[in-house]
Amino acid sequence: MTTTPAAPADSAPAPARSWRATAAACTTVVLWASAFVSIRSAGEAYSPGALALGRLLSGVLVLGAILLVRREGLPGRGAWRGIITSGVLWFGLYMVALNWGEQEVDAGTAAMLVNIGPILMALLGARMLGEGLPRRLLLGMGISFSGAVVVGLAMSGHGTSSVLGVALCLLAAVVYALGVVSQKPALAYGSSLQINTFGCLIGAVACLPFTGVLISEAADAPMSATLNMIYLGVFPTALAFTTWGYALARTTAGRMGATTYAVPAIVVLMAWLLLDEVPTLLGVLGGLLCLAGVAVSRSRQQTGPTPGNPDRPVEGRRHDAEYRSARRP
Repeated sequence: MTTTPAAPADSAPAPARSWRATAAACTTVVLWASAFVSIRSAGEAYSPGALALGRLLSGVLVLGAILLVRREGLPGRGAWRGIITSGVLWFGLYMVALNWGEQEVDAGTAAMLVNIGPILMALLGARMLGEGLPRRLLLGMGISFSGAVVVGLAMSGHGTSSVLGVALCLLAAVVYALGVVSQKPALAYGSSLQINTFGCLIGAVACLPFTGVLISEAADAPMSATLNMIYLGVFPTALAFTTWGYALARTTAGRMGATTYAVPAIVVLMAWLLLDEVPTLLGVLGGLLCLAGVAVSRSRQQTGPTPGNPDRPVEGRRHDAEYRSARRP
């Protein structure tokens, strides 16, 4: 069975490609930050598993429709191991664990535990993908992590934490890192749209045991909660995961993980604008630390794209090679 080749590599000059990757990363960060508000609203009516399933079903419908319109077909065979792993761990288990964990711990504890994920991502990227650990990356992540903890403490008030909640947040951090590192090699065999469409589908299949709960809760949920669940699927999932994959194919897992430390700072701003939650001085300080750390971690001089073809991003390169080989007489 043949597969449709991935979209051709970006032939734009290197500065243009860098700008597009940065724009994609920024889009992801803003949309993932917006998920904070929507999860809080939808979580009042939907349990963790039902919310994850509803979000993933909404996302896979949008991604699947776009994939059909673009006629991209299936990714290369080499992508499926990463797709299945990231689909089960990141799209499925991570979303359930995070939704559940945030109901059991205060925001400060959740921020501290979940934001271990990008650090694990950098370490796993160095171990499993051969990525480096530049000093600026480590320094920036340290600054951002401290800022994320400060933001969490500023927003937590006098909440309480349970052993179960701590374990769930740690689990979310670990599977988040494993999912990203698993997805990175898969992007060499297909486009970000292909990888994330099928990853989202596999995540939805993994969450199918919550179907009965979702149907029952949807019957009683207010329209605002259901709309927020759909929003989570369309924007922070379908769009944000695709822009994430586009950027991840053009940089290291560690640097992309460091970029997500901008999320707590944006959450503080969104909570102020959308929820009328005036940030405290501690929250502003934590947000500034997050942004400063991201700036430091991304200030490393570009060393060039992935080896093998210095003018080409990783995304889809091996898939194209497989396709050309299959087309030879």
